[in-house]
This record gives sequence, C-alpha cells and structure tokens, in this order.
Amino acid sequence: MRLFCTYVLSLYCLPLIAPSLVSTTVSNSFKDCSHFFYMQTPPAGIRGTSLRRICQKYADKLRYATLYDSSHRLPLYSAYIFKKSDGKRRMDTPWMYEPQLLSEDESGNMRALPLTEDTPPLIEDGQAVLGDYTDAVEYRRGLLNPDLHQAEPDDKSSTYTLTNVVPLITDFLDTSWNPYLDTIRRRLNNFCHGKSFMVSGVTLSGVKIQRDNRDRLGIPKHLWLAYCCPQFDRNSPYEVRFMFPSYGGYALNGQKGYSVVEVPLKVLESFLKSQTDIDSNMAIFYKGCDHMQ
Repeated sequence: MRLFCTYVLSLYCLPLIAPSLVSTTVSNSFKDCSHFFYMQTPPAGIRGTSLRRICQKYADKLRYATLYDSSHRLPLYSAYIFKKSDGKRRMDTPWMYEPQLLSEDESGNMRALPLTEDTPPLIEDGQAVLGDYTDAVEYRRGLLNPDLHQAEPDDKSSTYTLTNVVPLITDFLDTSWNPYLDTIRRRLNNFCHGKSFMVSGVTLSGVKIQRDNRDRLGIPKHLWLAYCCPQFDRNSPYEVRFMFPSYGGYALNGQKGYSVVEVPLKVLESFLKSQTDIDSNMAIFYKGCDHMQ
C-alpha cells in the first residue's frame, strides 16, 4: 500500500527531531510573517469556516505562512519565498503537527507526530494526523510549500508538517503536479533574478476522507499555484518571457489524465472566483504583481 508522495518517506525508519527546534505562531493575522507575501499583502477572497493564520517557524527562523482551515483539517494555501534549488528531496525529517492549533498559547513548539495511530484526541480535533491516511489508499500527502522549492536543509525540513499537507490522488501527483513543480523550479532558477513570491493553494470538493465512520480531511477539488517575480531576465526567450513577472497554474485533483493548465495570473484568479469557496474579490498578489503600479 503506497501512501506517501515520492518525496515523503515513511516515518517508521526516521529519527525524531528535537521539538525545541520548531515553533509556530498561530493568530488571526500574518503580521509576524507578512514578508512572505508580495508587498506584505496576503491573498484576498479565500473563505473558510474556521481559519487560522500560521507563521511557520523552524530552528528559530520564520520559514513560510499558511492559511489553515481547522474544520476541513487542511491548509487552504501556503505562501513562501522560492529559493533556487537543485530539486533534491529532504529524506530525514519526521511529520509534525501544530500544538498551537489546540490553544491560543503562542509559545508552543511544533512537534513530531506519534508513530502509532493512538494520537491523543485533542490533537485530532482540529488538524490532520498520520492515522487519517492509513486507509486512504487513493491519496498521498502533497506539500503546498514543496521541499524542492527550497535550498537549505532547514527550509526543506520546515515543510514536513501536516499543516502544509493536502491529500492528492496518487496518479495526479506523480504524472502531473510533481513534474509541474519541477518545471516551475527550473524556470525560476534560470530567469528570476530577485525574490519570487509563491502561493500554492486548493479549492474544496465538499468530499472528505473518513476514518472510523467520521469525516476527517477535506479533499481538494483543484490544486493551484502562482508566482510573482518582479525582477526577472528581460532578455529571456519569448517562450518564457511572457510568463513574467507573474504566472500560475491549476489542475483537477483527479484519477487520470488531469494535467496542469498554465495561465496568466488574471485567468487563474478568474477561474478561482468560479469556485464556491472563493469570493468575487479574489486577488492572489497585490495589484496583480505589477511593481510599476
């Protein structure tokens, strides 16, 4: 039974990381990690019934930001800065959970999940746990902020938290989404000269993964990604130059043949506005990533 992404290994053979290395801030705003958003402005128009804003911190450094929907137990998006990368995967990091989703205590540290299915009920209430994927044989865990878009080992390690994970159909992940992430990696490696602000998110299908006859995890209907790179190579070949400073892509999280459609930012936003969990004022980047405005 294959339950993991190609870049996510089983925990049963991995050493645990000391909990003190990882901490996160959960609040009603992104004020502590606004620098992960273009012009320090988070995406607008994404709805949820129980939203929590997480500033993901690892080894005493903020790494990225996540909008988390506790009612569906999955992130609606993660925002991060792309780092030029060789595309290698992190191989020695355990899955972690977010204790600060359990209370308003902002001093708690992200912790490694128990390796058994006997997770304390308090943890399970508002977030995903390992046991949720045990019988979900169609799905594997996909990282919204993927480790192959990060360069430093600590940045890669910080992505291995279930508050950055969504359940994806195995075939879709292997044949469509992972190759698309690598295409974006190579494009930004070669032609983005400054920071590239990234947002990767989902739309909701209304269907949930069940465990013990209880609804547990929301299943994404679509997966999408957008980047904003104001400083890019203006002498790049035409076939990539029109994809700057911003571009995006989306795809149906389906069984077979659902390839990623790459589109201009405005087209992606228009598509997302057609989804029931997105408002008509949807905006991924401030003023459409136009730094001249």
